Amino acid sequence: MNRAEKAALQLQAVAVLRMLKETRTYDELAALTELPAGDLNRYVNGHVLPGIERARDVVEGVGREALATELEARVAFDDEGYVDNSGVVFDQSFLDLVAPVAANTLGFERPDVVLTAATDGITLGAAMASYFDARVAYAKKSKETAVEEFIESRQRLTSGIELTYYLPERALSSGENVLIVDDLIRSGETQELLLDIAKQAGAEVTGVFALISVGEKGTDRAKELTTAPVGALSAFDTE
Repeated sequence: MNRAEKAALQLQAVAVLRMLKETRTYDELAALTELPAGDLNRYVNGHVLPGIERARDVVEGVGREALATELEARVAFDDEGYVDNSGVVFDQSFLDLVAPVAANTLGFERPDVVLTAATDGITLGAAMASYFDARVAYAKKSKETAVEEFIESRQRLTSGIELTYYLPERALSSGENVLIVDDLIRSGETQELLLDIAKQAGAEVTGVFALISVGEKGTDRAKELTTAPVGALSAFDTE
């Protein structure tokens, strides 16, 4: 870890602590993090940065648990199992905190490109790309009028509907490292199409990540298609 990466990790830990402090006293925050209340006060108020090990513990430990809890509080399911995650995907500041937590806890290698699907995956894709200082690319269900060359991936679903995604060919190059992200993984169909697009481009997949996993079918499907890490911030069982 170079100097800039260390500083970024320390600042990310401070951001997580500030989020947690919004609904807690310093004594409650100390009990949660197992750090002295006086030190937490100095971190939250910007007087000093936590050391590298403390910063890593905050981001990878309490940070993931806290963000998962916050996400679960913002997600709603209707009677048919459809997910309303607008309280998450429209909050860029929350997603900016998710990116380092996901990267550090799941061990993704630094990608050249973060690949997602339009439209709900775009805000998460932007947050992950910003964290990794990578490009963001998103596949769409329709072709851009002015674009001539596409990578196309098509799949017939069990319902008989055909799902197709298109990515401009120049958005992804052979040999580039690609992190695939989306807001939700349920059946794994979207992730399979994105993995196929990466394969067609000759790119190397460094990971598959979703904010929300509904059941295990989708993550299991992705794991069968790649040896890269596959994970979600929060898992729900709606059965």
